[in-house]
Amino acid sequence: MPLRKRWIVLVLLLTWGVLPEWPRIPVEGASARDWNPQTFWFEPWGRSGVHKGIDIFAKIGTPVRSTSYGVVLFRGEIQQGGKVVLVLGPKWRLHYYAHLHSIDVYPGQPLLTGSQLGTVGDTGNARGKPAHLHYSIVSVLPLPWHADDSTQGWKKMFYLDPNAILSTR
Repeated sequence: MPLRKRWIVLVLLLTWGVLPEWPRIPVEGASARDWNPQTFWFEPWGRSGVHKGIDIFAKIGTPVRSTSYGVVLFRGEIQQGGKVVLVLGPKWRLHYYAHLHSIDVYPGQPLLTGSQLGTVGDTGNARGKPAHLHYSIVSVLPLPWHADDSTQGWKKMFYLDPNAILSTR
């Protein structure tokens, strides 16, 4: 790769890491009253041991919207999360949306903040429980100052507390 192209790629990668986010609550019509802020890093929690996100409760079929702009990396179905969408957003953060009833996006699709991803559901290990969106934020770049001595606390280098990011909204 010529030197000029390498510089362009490097500048783009660095720029993506510092772009502003302007986050919004991902469930249409929801507010901070629709989730329990103490469920982030709550234990014991099923097979994962620790709950690494928040559950935003709403009726099945309520629209789920992108918290930030970004690119869809994955849409599909996994055992615990059921129907899920994974979005790469600014600051090299992965936004994980799980237990969806329906999915309206495709891998590679660019998104604006507020783009509809799908609808709230009860798929995966949420079957038989009240419908909700499980929402997690994972930093691709480790943030070692976030680690602590809690159970699996070293993973806090990667898992960010959605309460802190959504609290300004």
